[in-house]
Parts: sequence; C-alpha cells; structure tokens
Amino acid sequence: MLRRLQDTYHAFSRPFWTIAFGALVSSAGSSLIWPFQFIYITRTLGLNLATVGTLITLSSGTGLAVSFLAGTMADRFGRKPVMIAAQAAQGCAWILMSFAHTYLGFLVALMILASSQPVYSVGSDAMMADLVPPEQRASGYAIMRVLNNVGIALGPAVGGIIVTRSYALAFYGAAAVLFLYGVFLQGFVRETLPRRGAACQGAAAADTGGYRQVARDRGFLVFTLLITLGMTGPLMFWTLMPIYTKQNFQFPEHLYSWLPVTNALMCVFVQYFVTHWTRRYAPLAMLILGLGVYALGVGSVALMSGFWGFWTSMVIFSLGELITMPTGTTYVANRAPVVLRGRYMSVYWLTWGCARAVAPMIGGTLNDLISPHAIWYGGLAIGLASALALTWFRASRAQVRVPEVEPATGAAAT
Repeated sequence: MLRRLQDTYHAFSRPFWTIAFGALVSSAGSSLIWPFQFIYITRTLGLNLATVGTLITLSSGTGLAVSFLAGTMADRFGRKPVMIAAQAAQGCAWILMSFAHTYLGFLVALMILASSQPVYSVGSDAMMADLVPPEQRASGYAIMRVLNNVGIALGPAVGGIIVTRSYALAFYGAAAVLFLYGVFLQGFVRETLPRRGAACQGAAAADTGGYRQVARDRGFLVFTLLITLGMTGPLMFWTLMPIYTKQNFQFPEHLYSWLPVTNALMCVFVQYFVTHWTRRYAPLAMLILGLGVYALGVGSVALMSGFWGFWTSMVIFSLGELITMPTGTTYVANRAPVVLRGRYMSVYWLTWGCARAVAPMIGGTLNDLISPHAIWYGGLAIGLASALALTWFRASRAQVRVPEVEPATGAAAT
C-alpha cells in the first residue's frame, strides 16, 4: 500500500499537489458553515421552505451569469487570478451573512456565494486539465476529490460543534480560512494558461470566437442539459436535507453534521477504488449508473425516520457521487480543446447552477403543497428520468463528436 501511494505521488507534478492540498484547506474552511447555513436562515427569517427556496433560486441566477464570464476570464487572463478572486469573494460573503437579518441581506450574501463558487471551480478544473495529461485525468480529478473531501470531513465535524455555541464564530472562521487560502494561491501557485506558440494563437482565436465555438458542439450542449436534470435531485438532497431533518425529526446540528462527514469520508477512503473500477468503462455508461444510484439515494430518504436510516441514504447517495463526479469532469476535460477548456468548464458548471436554482423551488413546493416525503419521491423520479435520457444520448449520434486530445501543457508551467 505504501509503495502504491508513493507511485501515485510521483505520477503527478509538484504544482498538482500544491493545488490539491491547498483545496483541502479551502474546503475545510467553507464546510465549517455551509451544511448549516439554511438551518440558520430558516430560523432567522422564520419562513416556510418554499420561500427560503426562492433565496437559492434567485441567487443561483447570478451564478449562472457569472459562470460564462468565469470561463472567458480563465481562458484570457489565467486560471490563478479567477481562483484568488473567488476565494476572497466567498470569504466576504460569509462575513456578510453573519450580519444579515432580512431576506434581502441573505439574498446579497447568497448571490456572492453563488457567483464565486463556479468561478473557483472553473479556474481550478481548467488548471488541473492544464497540469495533467489526458490519460491521467480521471485519477487526477479523483485525487482532487479525495483531498477536497478530507477538508469536508473535518469542516462539518468541527462546525457542528461551533454552531451550537455561536453561528457568528463559524462564519468568521470560514472567512478567515478562505482569505488565507487566497494568499497561499498568490504566493505558491504558478499560472498554467498556455501563452506561447500555437497555444497562444489558438487562445487568440478562442477569444474572438468565444462561446460560439462551444455552441457548435451540439452533443456537448445536450449532455449538459441532461446532467442538469440529473443534478436536480442531488441538489435537493444537499440544500433541503438539513432543514427536513431539523423541522420533522428535531435533529440538532451536531448530529446532522455526521451525515456530510460520512459523505466526505467515503470520498476519502472509497473514491480511489471506485475510480479504479469506473475508468475501465465508457464514461457515459458510468454516468448513467452514477445518476441512477444518486436517484436511489435521494428517494430512499422518504423511507427513513432516524439517524441510521438517514445515514444509510447518505451512503447510497455518496456511492452515486463517487461514480458521477470525477467521470463527468474527466469527460468534459478530454472533450474540450486546450484553449477552450475554461469555457467548456463554465458551460459544464452551469449544470450545477441550473440544478441549484430549480431544486429548492421544486422541493419546497412539493413539501408545502403535498408533504415532506414528496421531496424525495420527486427527486427519485427526476433522477431516474435523467439516467434514461442519458442512455438515449449514449446510443444516439448526438454524442459522436470527440475532439482531438492535445498533449498536456503542464510541463512548461512546472
């Protein structure tokens, strides 16, 4: 095992590991508070679930618009500047949320969060694609997820204890860590955007063509629409599960925190083995499987009523995540030409923005008009529909286009 870990470490460059371990610190800071933010908002405003859901929907609209700009900025100005700006913006958003006491106040903070999160993801994913050759990207993104989830395992465990005493302290702690990570990026991370030779000429052409070139890849656009549908159920799970367990089963925050910790620990200890298996098969086949397992995890919540039941749902849900997440990012990274990676990643991350916008509104409406259990049955139906639609996509001519795979450019950046 030790030899395998050593081989894995030496298979990737030092800049890759710098970004990977930095992301661990950032995720630990962010997750001090994010699993509990909607519990805090609901308690502070005293509104029903559907109304609180409109906060997420409205703020997500801002994130959708900024996602397009993020891709352009990452391709034109570099991956590193957008990552630093995103970390600083997230830190400011958590501070603003600590002072918010009105619907508008929370909306402003959530709009900043919704805008900065996809910006960082676009820059980070594009930088990883720059640093890692195509044949190693599935493993590279899996390693990134493992280290990211080490932070997510630490954050809620500590945050669940902190918020029972002071939400303000958790907000300030998250902001401080994010600011420090921004300083770390500035001092220790090098830019990876190609600037010379053919890559530079291609970048200039990409600037003039912009998203028109991405729009010509019709199969990719269909793919993103189907992934958007598939992510709606999981985003219901993440945004509404804390409120559902609090309002219907009186779960205290420190008890609920063990559910996201379980998800993170599975990503840490199981992700490598899942990816080692999934990389043997076609990415689209694995995405279909992942979306189906995701759907089962979401739907199973309706059958549960205690901690261990919800823990079981989280385990099923997390298996879907382990299959889906690295596979989807790798598919996009390999499909995108090097000078358009930022834009491709922007469009791909729109799937999260769109799903995040509609998921709480759909779930909140089902909760208020039918019953709390209807949230999870609805998520199950949507997830299974997305898996079936992606099965059709895989068999159709829409996914035939596979752009050339270019050599990695990370060597020059090291």
